[in-house]
Amino acid sequence: MGGSLQQTHRCFMVALCAFLYSSLPVSSNLVVLTKTAVSADSGHAIILPCWLSPSQSAENLEVRWYLGDNFDAPIMFYRAKQFEVTPYQGRVEFGLKDATSGGLKTGDVSLKLLSATLKDEGDYTCYVSSDQGYDNAKVKLTVTKTGDLPTLSVELKDNMANVSCSSKGWHPEPRLRWSVQKQDLTPKGLQHSLDSSGLQSVHSWILVPYSSEVSCSVGLSDEGAKESRLFLVPPRKEESGSSAVGVWVAFGVLILLIAVLASLGLLHFRKRGLDLELH
Repeated sequence: MGGSLQQTHRCFMVALCAFLYSSLPVSSNLVVLTKTAVSADSGHAIILPCWLSPSQSAENLEVRWYLGDNFDAPIMFYRAKQFEVTPYQGRVEFGLKDATSGGLKTGDVSLKLLSATLKDEGDYTCYVSSDQGYDNAKVKLTVTKTGDLPTLSVELKDNMANVSCSSKGWHPEPRLRWSVQKQDLTPKGLQHSLDSSGLQSVHSWILVPYSSEVSCSVGLSDEGAKESRLFLVPPRKEESGSSAVGVWVAFGVLILLIAVLASLGLLHFRKRGLDLELH
Protein backbone atom coordinates (compact mmCIF):
# COMPACT_ATOMS: atom_id res chain seq x y z
CA MET A 1 0.00 0.00 0.00
CA GLY A 2 2.85 2.37 0.97
CA GLY A 3 4.66 1.61 -2.30
CA SER A 4 1.52 2.44 -4.27
CA LEU A 5 1.18 5.79 -2.50
CA GLN A 6 4.83 6.62 -3.16
CA GLN A 7 4.44 5.76 -6.84
CA THR A 8 1.29 7.89 -7.10
CA HIS A 9 3.08 10.79 -5.41
CA ARG A 10 6.05 10.41 -7.75
CA CYS A 11 3.78 10.45 -10.81
CA PHE A 12 2.01 13.53 -9.50
CA MET A 13 5.28 15.40 -8.99
CA VAL A 14 6.50 14.46 -12.46
CA ALA A 15 3.24 15.67 -14.02
CA LEU A 16 3.40 18.91 -12.01
CA CYS A 17 6.98 19.59 -13.07
CA ALA A 18 6.10 18.90 -16.69
CA PHE A 19 3.19 21.34 -16.47
CA LEU A 20 5.31 24.08 -14.89
CA TYR A 21 8.05 23.50 -17.41
CA SER A 22 5.67 23.85 -20.36
CA SER A 23 4.12 27.01 -18.86
CA LEU A 24 7.36 28.94 -18.49
CA PRO A 25 9.55 30.48 -21.19
CA VAL A 26 12.29 28.14 -22.28
CA SER A 27 15.14 30.61 -22.49
CA SER A 28 17.60 27.98 -23.66
CA ASN A 29 15.49 27.36 -26.77
CA LEU A 30 13.47 30.55 -27.31
CA VAL A 31 14.52 34.06 -26.32
CA VAL A 32 12.81 37.13 -27.84
CA LEU A 33 14.80 40.35 -28.18
CA THR A 34 13.72 43.86 -29.28
CA LYS A 35 14.88 47.45 -29.23
CA THR A 36 13.42 49.32 -26.29
CA ALA A 37 12.16 52.30 -28.33
CA VAL A 38 11.76 53.43 -31.93
CA SER A 39 10.49 56.63 -33.52
CA ALA A 40 8.70 57.28 -36.83
CA ASP A 41 7.56 60.34 -38.75
CA SER A 42 3.81 60.54 -39.24
CA GLY A 43 2.77 59.08 -42.59
CA HIS A 44 5.92 56.98 -42.98
CA ALA A 45 6.54 53.25 -42.56
CA ILE A 46 8.37 52.03 -39.44
CA ILE A 47 10.03 48.77 -38.43
CA LEU A 48 9.56 47.47 -34.88
CA PRO A 49 12.57 45.15 -34.55
CA CYS A 50 12.12 41.73 -32.92
CA TRP A 51 14.23 38.60 -33.30
CA LEU A 52 15.01 35.25 -31.72
CA SER A 53 18.22 34.34 -29.94
CA PRO A 54 19.95 32.13 -30.77
CA SER A 55 19.10 32.48 -34.45
CA GLN A 56 16.56 29.88 -35.57
CA SER A 57 13.73 29.57 -38.04
CA ALA A 58 10.42 31.10 -36.99
CA GLU A 59 8.45 29.83 -40.00
CA ASN A 60 6.66 27.16 -37.95
CA LEU A 61 6.23 29.25 -34.79
CA GLU A 62 3.35 31.39 -33.60
CA VAL A 63 4.06 35.14 -33.73
CA ARG A 64 1.70 37.65 -32.20
CA TRP A 65 2.11 41.45 -32.14
CA TYR A 66 -0.28 43.42 -29.94
CA LEU A 67 -0.59 46.95 -28.59
CA GLY A 68 -0.84 47.63 -24.87
CA ASP A 69 -2.53 44.78 -23.00
CA ASN A 70 -4.67 43.66 -25.94
CA PHE A 71 -3.29 40.12 -26.19
CA ASP A 72 -6.57 38.80 -27.57
CA ALA A 73 -6.82 41.59 -30.16
CA PRO A 74 -3.46 41.43 -31.96
CA ILE A 75 -2.56 43.77 -34.78
CA MET A 76 -0.72 40.89 -36.45
CA PHE A 77 -1.15 37.16 -35.81
CA TYR A 78 0.92 34.52 -37.64
CA ARG A 79 0.62 30.78 -37.07
CA ALA A 80 0.74 27.58 -39.11
CA LYS A 81 2.52 29.58 -41.81
CA GLN A 82 -0.51 31.79 -42.32
CA PHE A 83 -1.69 35.25 -41.25
CA GLU A 84 -4.91 35.53 -39.30
CA VAL A 85 -7.25 38.40 -40.26
CA THR A 86 -6.97 41.46 -37.97
CA PRO A 87 -8.30 45.05 -38.09
CA TYR A 88 -4.80 46.10 -39.18
CA GLN A 89 -4.93 43.90 -42.29
CA GLY A 90 -3.09 45.67 -45.12
CA ARG A 91 -1.19 47.97 -42.76
CA VAL A 92 1.15 45.43 -41.17
CA GLU A 93 3.55 42.80 -42.41
CA PHE A 94 6.82 41.17 -41.45
CA GLY A 95 9.83 43.46 -41.92
CA LEU A 96 13.59 43.17 -41.66
CA LYS A 97 15.42 44.51 -38.62
CA ASP A 98 18.45 45.37 -40.75
CA ALA A 99 19.81 45.00 -44.27
CA THR A 100 21.60 41.71 -43.48
CA SER A 101 18.57 39.98 -41.96
CA GLY A 102 17.43 36.66 -43.38
CA GLY A 103 13.80 37.18 -42.32
CA LEU A 104 11.71 34.42 -40.74
CA LYS A 105 14.25 31.74 -41.70
CA THR A 106 16.74 33.32 -39.27
CA GLY A 107 14.24 34.22 -36.56
CA ASP A 108 13.58 37.83 -37.57
CA VAL A 109 9.93 38.47 -36.69
CA SER A 110 10.07 42.28 -36.89
CA LEU A 111 6.82 44.14 -37.53
CA LYS A 112 6.55 46.62 -40.40
CA LEU A 113 3.84 49.21 -39.81
CA LEU A 114 2.82 51.15 -42.92
CA SER A 115 1.90 54.85 -42.79
CA ALA A 116 2.23 55.42 -39.05
CA THR A 117 -0.28 57.77 -37.41
CA LEU A 118 -0.45 59.45 -34.01
CA LYS A 119 -2.97 56.82 -32.92
CA ASP A 120 -0.34 54.10 -33.47
CA GLU A 121 1.80 55.36 -30.59
CA GLY A 122 2.23 53.08 -27.60
CA ASP A 123 3.89 49.99 -26.16
CA TYR A 124 3.97 46.98 -28.50
CA THR A 125 4.61 43.39 -27.44
CA CYS A 126 6.33 40.86 -29.67
CA TYR A 127 5.17 37.40 -28.53
CA VAL A 128 6.58 34.17 -29.95
CA SER A 129 5.58 30.65 -28.90
CA SER A 130 6.40 27.06 -29.83
CA ASP A 131 5.57 23.60 -28.53
CA GLN A 132 8.38 23.90 -25.99
CA GLY A 133 7.63 27.37 -24.59
CA TYR A 134 7.20 31.06 -25.29
CA ASP A 135 8.81 34.43 -24.69
CA ASN A 136 7.98 38.07 -25.35
CA ALA A 137 9.54 41.52 -25.32
CA LYS A 138 8.23 45.08 -25.56
CA VAL A 139 9.12 48.05 -27.77
CA LYS A 140 7.83 51.62 -27.40
CA LEU A 141 6.76 53.46 -30.56
CA THR A 142 6.73 57.26 -30.73
CA VAL A 143 5.21 58.96 -33.79
CA THR A 144 6.48 62.46 -34.58
CA LYS A 145 5.03 65.28 -36.69
CA THR A 146 7.00 68.30 -37.90
CA GLY A 147 5.12 71.59 -37.67
CA ASP A 148 5.12 74.89 -39.53
CA LEU A 149 7.88 77.46 -39.89
CA PRO A 150 7.65 79.89 -36.93
CA THR A 151 5.75 83.14 -37.58
CA LEU A 152 7.24 86.36 -36.14
CA SER A 153 5.33 89.58 -35.43
CA VAL A 154 6.51 92.89 -33.91
CA GLU A 155 4.78 95.60 -31.87
CA LEU A 156 6.23 98.85 -30.47
CA LYS A 157 6.08 98.97 -26.67
CA ASP A 158 7.82 101.63 -24.51
CA ASN A 159 10.57 102.24 -27.07
CA MET A 160 11.18 98.48 -27.20
CA ALA A 161 10.17 95.83 -29.69
CA ASN A 162 7.72 93.20 -28.46
CA VAL A 163 8.46 90.22 -30.72
CA SER A 164 6.07 87.25 -30.79
CA CYS A 165 6.81 83.80 -32.18
CA SER A 166 4.25 81.09 -32.90
CA SER A 167 4.19 77.73 -34.67
CA LYS A 168 1.66 74.89 -34.96
CA GLY A 169 1.31 71.31 -36.17
CA TRP A 170 3.88 69.52 -33.93
CA HIS A 171 3.94 66.22 -32.08
CA PRO A 172 5.06 65.61 -29.45
CA GLU A 173 5.45 68.94 -27.62
CA PRO A 174 8.13 71.01 -29.40
CA ARG A 175 10.87 73.13 -27.88
CA LEU A 176 11.00 76.88 -28.61
CA ARG A 177 14.28 78.80 -28.44
CA TRP A 178 14.99 82.54 -28.74
CA SER A 179 18.27 84.01 -29.88
CA VAL A 180 19.16 87.72 -29.90
CA GLN A 181 22.46 88.81 -31.40
CA LYS A 182 23.20 85.04 -31.60
CA GLN A 183 22.88 84.65 -27.82
CA ASP A 184 20.20 82.35 -26.39
CA LEU A 185 17.48 83.91 -24.22
CA THR A 186 14.92 82.33 -21.90
CA PRO A 187 11.48 82.31 -23.58
CA LYS A 188 8.82 84.51 -21.92
CA GLY A 189 5.10 83.91 -21.89
CA LEU A 190 5.72 80.38 -23.18
CA GLN A 191 2.44 78.61 -23.98
CA HIS A 192 1.63 75.20 -25.44
CA SER A 193 -1.80 74.16 -26.67
CA LEU A 194 -3.35 71.03 -28.15
CA ASP A 195 -5.77 71.04 -31.09
CA SER A 196 -8.56 68.57 -31.83
CA SER A 197 -6.29 66.40 -33.99
CA GLY A 198 -3.74 65.96 -31.20
CA LEU A 199 -1.13 68.33 -32.64
CA GLN A 200 0.78 70.85 -30.53
CA SER A 201 1.06 74.62 -30.97
CA VAL A 202 3.58 76.85 -29.20
CA HIS A 203 3.71 80.63 -28.61
CA SER A 204 6.18 82.94 -26.88
CA TRP A 205 7.29 86.59 -26.80
CA ILE A 206 10.27 88.70 -25.73
CA LEU A 207 11.07 92.41 -25.33
CA VAL A 208 14.24 93.49 -27.11
CA PRO A 209 15.74 96.84 -28.16
CA TYR A 210 15.64 97.90 -31.78
CA SER A 211 18.70 97.40 -34.00
CA SER A 212 18.73 93.76 -32.84
CA GLU A 213 18.89 90.54 -34.82
CA VAL A 214 16.19 88.22 -33.45
CA SER A 215 15.81 84.50 -34.14
CA CYS A 216 13.10 82.04 -33.05
CA SER A 217 13.50 78.30 -33.61
CA VAL A 218 10.97 75.55 -32.91
CA GLY A 219 11.60 71.83 -33.15
CA LEU A 220 11.51 68.40 -31.56
CA SER A 221 15.30 68.40 -31.55
CA ASP A 222 18.07 70.84 -32.38
CA GLU A 223 18.77 69.03 -35.66
CA GLY A 224 15.21 69.19 -36.97
CA ALA A 225 14.33 72.68 -35.70
CA LYS A 226 12.73 75.28 -37.99
CA GLU A 227 13.99 78.86 -37.64
CA SER A 228 12.73 82.33 -38.53
CA ARG A 229 14.78 85.52 -38.04
CA LEU A 230 14.51 89.26 -38.59
CA PHE A 231 16.52 92.45 -38.05
CA LEU A 232 14.67 95.14 -36.12
CA VAL A 233 15.05 98.61 -37.66
CA PRO A 234 14.27 101.48 -35.22
CA PRO A 235 11.43 103.81 -36.27
CA ARG A 236 12.54 107.31 -37.39
CA LYS A 237 10.22 109.95 -35.99
CA GLU A 238 11.78 112.82 -37.97
CA GLU A 239 11.03 111.01 -41.19
CA SER A 240 7.46 110.54 -40.07
CA GLY A 241 7.17 114.31 -39.34
CA SER A 242 8.76 115.25 -42.66
CA SER A 243 6.37 112.94 -44.46
CA ALA A 244 3.38 114.59 -42.77
CA VAL A 245 4.65 118.09 -43.69
CA GLY A 246 5.22 116.95 -47.26
CA VAL A 247 1.64 115.74 -47.50
CA TRP A 248 0.25 119.07 -46.31
CA VAL A 249 2.53 121.04 -48.68
CA ALA A 250 1.37 118.92 -51.63
CA PHE A 251 -2.25 119.46 -50.59
CA GLY A 252 -1.72 123.25 -50.39
CA VAL A 253 -0.11 123.36 -53.83
CA LEU A 254 -3.05 121.39 -55.26
CA ILE A 255 -5.58 123.84 -53.78
CA LEU A 256 -3.59 126.81 -55.14
CA LEU A 257 -3.45 125.25 -58.59
CA ILE A 258 -7.20 124.67 -58.60
CA ALA A 259 -7.78 128.33 -57.59
CA VAL A 260 -5.51 129.63 -60.38
CA LEU A 261 -7.25 127.48 -62.98
CA ALA A 262 -10.64 128.63 -61.76
CA SER A 263 -9.55 132.32 -62.00
CA LEU A 264 -8.21 131.84 -65.51
CA GLY A 265 -11.43 130.16 -66.57
CA LEU A 266 -13.50 133.00 -65.12
CA LEU A 267 -11.40 135.66 -66.93
CA HIS A 268 -11.74 133.71 -70.19
CA PHE A 269 -15.54 133.66 -69.98
CA ARG A 270 -15.72 137.38 -69.07
CA LYS A 271 -13.50 138.30 -72.04
CA ARG A 272 -15.61 136.21 -74.37
CA GLY A 273 -18.76 137.86 -73.10
CA LEU A 274 -17.29 141.34 -73.64
CA ASP A 275 -16.29 140.50 -77.22
CA LEU A 276 -19.83 139.39 -77.99
CA GLU A 277 -21.27 142.67 -76.68
CA LEU A 278 -18.91 144.76 -78.91
CA HIS A 279 -19.97 142.86 -82.00
